[in-house]
Amino acid sequence: MDTVFLRSISQNKPLHEKRSNRKTSEITTFAKTKFTIMKNKVSVNWMEDMAFEATVNDHKIKLDAVEAVGGKNRGPRPKPLLLVSLGGCTGMDVVSMLKKMRVEYESFDMDVEADMTEEHPKYYNKIKITYKFRGKDLPKEKLEKAVTLSQERYCGVTAMLSKAAEIDYEIIIED
Repeated sequence: MDTVFLRSISQNKPLHEKRSNRKTSEITTFAKTKFTIMKNKVSVNWMEDMAFEATVNDHKIKLDAVEAVGGKNRGPRPKPLLLVSLGGCTGMDVVSMLKKMRVEYESFDMDVEADMTEEHPKYYNKIKITYKFRGKDLPKEKLEKAVTLSQERYCGVTAMLSKAAEIDYEIIIED
């Protein structure tokens, strides 16, 4: 097992924006980059005790707390779902880019782990993503390129979370 690449992303800077007076909901950043705001909506409905049911893209997700704080442990807690979102976002980027690069692999998995602050409001201040690829003669450079492009350019969840947390990542390639 070889650790191929280790990188850290931490912007921890607020995005300085200037709202446009146009009707098209454009935002112009000081870097003169323009983009249109896309809206997403989820519904979160209280069930009982500490349990909620969320509807996301017509899919249902149950959230709950552990019994020690009044829940019944019928679903995940909200904060770990941020880590799921991060893994899903960057994973989809990487799979898409590797397909375009014609890289074939036997398996691709990620572990996403985070350290949480001790005081309220408790939040993740350090996140580590481990990308694990398995396959014969995998092109190290292409794997690094796909992961780096996802982390530094394409993954919107990384862009959001890196404002509050340091994000480190590594790539492991197994034959």
